[in-house]
Amino acid sequence: MPPVVSIVGKSKSGKTTFMEKLIGELTSRGWRVATIKHTPQGMSLDKPDKDSWRHIQAGSEATAICSPDGIALIKPITQAIGLNEIARLFGEECDIVLTEGFKQGDAPKIEVHRCEVGPPLSAVKKLIAIVTDEPLETKARQFSFRDVSGVANLLETGFIKPQQERLLLYINNSPVSLSSFPREFMTNTLLGMVSSLKGVGEVSSLEIFLRRGSKRAR
Repeated sequence: MPPVVSIVGKSKSGKTTFMEKLIGELTSRGWRVATIKHTPQGMSLDKPDKDSWRHIQAGSEATAICSPDGIALIKPITQAIGLNEIARLFGEECDIVLTEGFKQGDAPKIEVHRCEVGPPLSAVKKLIAIVTDEPLETKARQFSFRDVSGVANLLETGFIKPQQERLLLYINNSPVSLSSFPREFMTNTLLGMVSSLKGVGEVSSLEIFLRRGSKRAR
């Protein structure tokens, strides 16, 4: 899965504006960016009596609305799910996933702070940097609002480039941590197997899905 970094901060601190600039900077460098927005309020992407709403009501676990210019996935949930699980929906095509919000999540965080909206957030876990309009007493790196390039450099060198080559293993929908030896062994084994198949050229990515057993018991 691509690296995930959360942009956090108080309301009216400028998170969305700074995130827009950061997305533009990263994409101008050729990186592919996906984003996730967190909202504490409930939301409705589908209206009663619409076809997709009727599909869900009939028992479909997920439905997608497809048009010539985009796709929207609707998947009802009964409880909050983790940020990594949400990010997995993007697949492996992007180089980094930026989220707006999720200040209580486990992802590394960059806080956006303006002195006029009060002191910075307190007890933020995995804070790697602060974008601020005033000097702060903190161990995290500090950037001005004008230094979008500096924040992009931080993400590029610390997260995007180290994850350009990656092997991920999920068993029963849970990620399994791999040390260097099993990662290298599995990579070489899989590449060796598929490279021997007829018609397979250079392999830049590989997806394998295995499901065992019959329909899920309810």
